[in-house]
Amino acid sequence: MRRSARFRGLPVSAGLATGRLHIADSGAAVSATPDEVRDAFAAVAAQRSALAGRLRGAGRDEEADIIEVAGLIAADPALVEPAVAAVRGGEQAATAVREAAESQAALLERLPAPELAERAGDVRQIAHAVLDQLSSPRAAARPAGAFILIRREVSPADLIDLAEAGLAGAVSVAGGASSHAAIIARGLGVPMITGVDAAVLAAAEGQHAILDADAGELIVGPTAAELAAVANVNGAGQPQARAAGPASTADGRKIAVLCNVASATETRRGLAAGAEGVGLLRTEIPYTDALAWPTLPEHRAQLAPILELLAGKPATVRLLDFSGDKIPPFLSHGRQPGSAAAGTAASASAAAGLAGTAGATAGLAGATAGLAALLAHPTALSDQLLAALDAGRRTRLSILIPMVSALGEVTQVRDALARAASAAGADLPRLGIMVELRSTAAAAEAFAPAVDFFSIGTNDLTGQVLGLDRRDPAAKPALAAHPQVLALIAHVADAGRQAGIPVSVCGDSAADPLVLPLLVGVGVDTLSVPAAHVLRVRSVLADLDYPACAALADQALRASTAEEAWKLVLAQ
Repeated sequence: MRRSARFRGLPVSAGLATGRLHIADSGAAVSATPDEVRDAFAAVAAQRSALAGRLRGAGRDEEADIIEVAGLIAADPALVEPAVAAVRGGEQAATAVREAAESQAALLERLPAPELAERAGDVRQIAHAVLDQLSSPRAAARPAGAFILIRREVSPADLIDLAEAGLAGAVSVAGGASSHAAIIARGLGVPMITGVDAAVLAAAEGQHAILDADAGELIVGPTAAELAAVANVNGAGQPQARAAGPASTADGRKIAVLCNVASATETRRGLAAGAEGVGLLRTEIPYTDALAWPTLPEHRAQLAPILELLAGKPATVRLLDFSGDKIPPFLSHGRQPGSAAAGTAASASAAAGLAGTAGATAGLAGATAGLAALLAHPTALSDQLLAALDAGRRTRLSILIPMVSALGEVTQVRDALARAASAAGADLPRLGIMVELRSTAAAAEAFAPAVDFFSIGTNDLTGQVLGLDRRDPAAKPALAAHPQVLALIAHVADAGRQAGIPVSVCGDSAADPLVLPLLVGVGVDTLSVPAAHVLRVRSVLADLDYPACAALADQALRASTAEEAWKLVLAQ
């Protein structure tokens, strides 16, 4: 009898799932003919050209120039022909493309002009896009019915795109509990494990499997007895009924429970479970692979399906948060428009070869990630604000600024919001800030007069305080109970109370049973949690007593470690 294959991983989204395996990528060699390699370069060039046309039509000429340069690089014979010739000579396609790109990138890096040397990253990005193009048509079709997604690195977009297509679970070789893919999985209620041995990528497509994300195990080719055991427990203990009315503690303290979403699927699930609205709409997730800032129509298309579900309800739209593990190609490798013009015309660039095409963007400012890049762009902020105001007219709209570090950033967004509201003929929404940097949390009383609410992002705040990257397997929501982190949360809650503004926690710790009583105890009055956890959070709140939580938080603040704080919570 054939034995089951078992793979261990880090549980990042709890649950039990069964389904057939869908190996969405293998990370292995790409097999392609010389003509297919040539066609892949041409397809990437055409995609860049089409995007440049859309940007130019939106009046974003500098970005159009940048994307056109990428298209010219993809079409340049100096890059294409060596790769095609190598495949014709027997080289494997992925190796041929990478080596051709590295050869051209090395030439550019040796150029004395920094603006030309920086084009090396663009060349490597084109190679990556060509390999994606070669791999995509060869990806196996999804199995019918429920399936378990296997990828070298599952992305948030993967989960959102597949949520209503039979996705039952996800397994990722890379990633940690605080990665954004894990966060989206928890919001969708999709079981997921990460840190799995790369050998899982060689599993046969379509095999039956069991994903036990509570135990951190994927069983490939389970026995009939194992499948029967799962059938007996699957769905046990799941919430069945919708909670009614606002959430409150046992002693009657009202705690607003909202949900964190990036899709209409999550929004529907959160509302069905009793969420009063959306406390965090992650707008950047669809654009983590983007080649340019989203346009106004793209923002509208993304926001409308979500916000139309929230008529009369709170809807907090966070501005694009390109930071951490969500930096798109146009910020990590490309160029963000600055004050200088693109310079060289496309036709002259094409004739000049790679060095010439690279020079088309000479003088442009280098890419920077995060809020600074959004504020520096001539139209990115106004486009998103206009789209949110338009799509959110029937909601109780709020705008949330991520990664704030200075009051000047708040002023700049508030001024832009006022202009956008006037242009759209819309009411001025509330404006709040994410408190996710240690310095911002420590200076919360200085920010309070300038904003309408605080939203504490415990994932990033915890990571910064404890020196953990989001992809670090040691990073997890329960670490927000660490006394150093909890003290900052308490400080922000007190600053909000003194200023008379609401304070929410929108990090995943708001749904963690080891942290939730402590958040209530320090005075947090709003919790925004993964959509799949709304009903459970409401149930936990109903069993809590505020005075007891306050006393517990006081003890936890005097602890030395997160583990000590957890023991205090568990002892209650």
